Amino acid sequence: MRSTFYAIGLMSGTSLDGLDICYSKFTRNGSDWAFEILKCETVAYASTWENDLKNAIHFTSEKLLELNSDYGFYLGEKTQDFISRHHITELDLIASHGHTVFHQPRNKFTLQIGDGRAIKIITNTPVVYDFRSQDVLLGGNGAPLVPIGDELLFPAFDACLNLGGFSNISLTRDGKRMAFDICPVNIILNELALKLGKKYDEGGDLARTGVIDHNLLKKLNQLEFYKEKAPKSLGVEWINESVLPFINNQRTEDLLATFTEHSAVQIAAILNEFDIKKVLITGGGTYNSFLIEKIKAKTKTDIHIPTKEMMEYKEALIFAFMGVLRVLNLNNVLSSATGSETDHSSGLLC
Repeated sequence: MRSTFYAIGLMSGTSLDGLDICYSKFTRNGSDWAFEILKCETVAYASTWENDLKNAIHFTSEKLLELNSDYGFYLGEKTQDFISRHHITELDLIASHGHTVFHQPRNKFTLQIGDGRAIKIITNTPVVYDFRSQDVLLGGNGAPLVPIGDELLFPAFDACLNLGGFSNISLTRDGKRMAFDICPVNIILNELALKLGKKYDEGGDLARTGVIDHNLLKKLNQLEFYKEKAPKSLGVEWINESVLPFINNQRTEDLLATFTEHSAVQIAAILNEFDIKKVLITGGGTYNSFLIEKIKAKTKTDIHIPTKEMMEYKEALIFAFMGVLRVLNLNNVLSSATGSETDHSSGLLC
C-alpha cells in the first residue's frame, strides 16, 4: 500500500488576504500520518479580483457563473506558475477550497467558486474541489472541515484554534472530534481597518488607541448565535443580518477596540468552557498581538503559536491532506464536527 503523497492545497478565506498555496508531503504509517510543508506562499489579489470576490454575493446568476469559470482559470494559472517557479516535479494532486460566496446550510446549499475543471485544464494534474456541498446535502453545516487534519496531523494539542475571517475551533470530547465557528474576527477587523487606510490592524495597534463601547459589546455578546450548541457555523450573511445593524456612527478606532474585545471574550469563553489545557493557534489573526494578549488574560490555557509557515498555511495544508484522503476514498469530513448524518469522503474529483 502506498505511503507517500505530494499535494498542493489552495485556500482563499473570507478575509480576502489572498490565495494561499501550500505544497506538502504526507507520509502514512498504518493509521498514523506525518507531514512536511515543502513550499508555500500567498498570492495577493489584484484590486479587481478582490472587488469581484467581495461583491460576488450580489452578482446576477450569469455573472456569478462567469466568475466561477474565470476564477477557476485564475487558480489554475497561479498554481501552474507556483509549480514552475519552484520546479515541482513530484505532485499527485491539487486540492482547492475555492472562495465562499454563499453559505446557507439550513437551506441545503453552499457555494465555493473556482471550477476545479479549469484548474485541471491549466495544470494537467488531478484536482479535488467542492469539499463542502456534500456535507450540507447530508444535513451538515459544511464547516468546519479542518478537524480531520487537526485530529490526524496535530494530536499533541487539546484543541486547534484558527483566527481567520471567523474564528473556529476543533477539539476532542468523549472520543469524538467536535468543531464549530466561534465568532467573527478579521472579516470585521479588516473592514474597519480599511476605513483608516490600512488593509488590516497590524498588531492590533489601531484597536489599542480605541475605547470599548460597552453598550455595543453587550449587544454583540448577547447575539443568539452564541447561545446555540455546536456544531454551528457563520457566514457573511450572518454578519450582514446580525452584526452590521449595530454599527452606526461610532469612531472607527472604538469599533476596532470593541470588536477585538468581543472576539477575545467569545474565544476565551470557549477555551474555559471546555477546559482546554493546550491550544494551537493559527491563521492571520494570530499576528494581532493585542487580540492574543486579551485572550491570554481571560484564560489559563497554554497558548502555542507555531512557526510563520504553520500559522499562515495550516488551512491550505489540511485541504491538501483532505484531497489525499479523498483520492484514497477515506473519510475526510467528520459528522461530529459538521452535524451531518455520517462521516464521509467529500470532494469532486477531476
